[in-house]
Amino acid sequence: MRTHTFTTQAGAPISRMWIMILCWTTVALEGFDLVALGATTPILTNPAAPHAGLTTEAMTVVATVSLVGVGVGAVVIGPLTYRWGRRRTLLACVALFSIFTVALPLMPAWQLIALFRLIAGVGLGASMPVALTLMQETMASGRRAHASTVTMTGYHAGAVAASLVALAVGNAWEWVFYIGGALGFVVIPLIYRYLPDSLDAEPVETGADAKPAADTKPGIGALFTHGRARSTLALWIASFMGLLLVYGLNQWLPKIMVSAGYPVADSLVMLFVTNVGAVVGLLVGGATADRFGVRGTNAVWFLLAALFLLSLVIRFNSGLVLNGFLLVTGIFVFSAQVMLYGFVGYVYPAHLVSTGMGLTAGIGRFGAIIGPAITGWMISTGNGYPGVFIFYAGAAVVAMIAVLLIRKPEQPRAGLNSRETITREDPAQQ
Repeated sequence: MRTHTFTTQAGAPISRMWIMILCWTTVALEGFDLVALGATTPILTNPAAPHAGLTTEAMTVVATVSLVGVGVGAVVIGPLTYRWGRRRTLLACVALFSIFTVALPLMPAWQLIALFRLIAGVGLGASMPVALTLMQETMASGRRAHASTVTMTGYHAGAVAASLVALAVGNAWEWVFYIGGALGFVVIPLIYRYLPDSLDAEPVETGADAKPAADTKPGIGALFTHGRARSTLALWIASFMGLLLVYGLNQWLPKIMVSAGYPVADSLVMLFVTNVGAVVGLLVGGATADRFGVRGTNAVWFLLAALFLLSLVIRFNSGLVLNGFLLVTGIFVFSAQVMLYGFVGYVYPAHLVSTGMGLTAGIGRFGAIIGPAITGWMISTGNGYPGVFIFYAGAAVVAMIAVLLIRKPEQPRAGLNSRETITREDPAQQ
């Protein structure tokens, strides 16, 4: 038998809706913050007046160290949340990236900007696996992929918001970071009040279904036992390639399109359109994967992502046609990556989901480092367009092959359904 018990700071019953809203919002903050850098890159690296010495090469370093921080945060967060609880860990992470995002425009040298992005990245990278794991625990059985894709619409909603704010403020780029950091401070008290202090949030198994004690520890080694090794490695490779695409596009798409001869303002619209496509893809992709199978759907999505990325090597004369292709590219590229997080909920038993999620996201973040770094190098050497899109299409094909190597997921585990309630457990009775 499985029971799900959660506590709040104030001792009140927890609303499922609050958990969903706050998980979604936390991911939206990451989307806003990380895309803020990409949206402001053309202004910050303007050769006529670079801010704080930010050349294209320096911006590549800034983007890279930012994602190093994100990767470190994602890798270490699983065991920490198991020990400290989701809420306390998430509060610290949101506070960390909010402080260092608000302060970033005040830095006078690009080296300091890089340092602040590194520290903010640790908070950002740690936040998303926590939010995704909470959502998978909260959603109904058999809807793990949908839980992940719905949550990750927040990332792209944040990305869309950052693009719109960048368009609205123009050369006053500082406000993109001021607004992004301030939103984190608004969310912190809501997390404190409404999210579970979930040291006991993992399903507790008793009776005949209970697992041996040796297999209930959330260590990394458990991801390679009981026939999970191939699936674990395949998930990591697919996540590496998927995040290479996601972060490469969000960080450098405006600059790539400028190098292709499109105006700066149009390039920001293209970033906006791509992330609108991402939201559409996430809403459709997760439900499709849960209905027809995560592995097959995920592989098809990566294949279509590769084909549409290749289509972008064409120099379109019509902005409407180009944005149509970018919209569809966003639908497949971004949702293909997020389906992998839903895969985690099916591949691993409940007590390993947090660790598996953190490692899948964390290893993937190194792809998020490599992608923008290679893209920046290609742009700086004059090979950004169309070479980057060919490179991205190859990465999508590798991800598709990795997905096909993941073992067929187990039957969905029992979980919260629409008739179950999340109850408070008195700490005194623990």
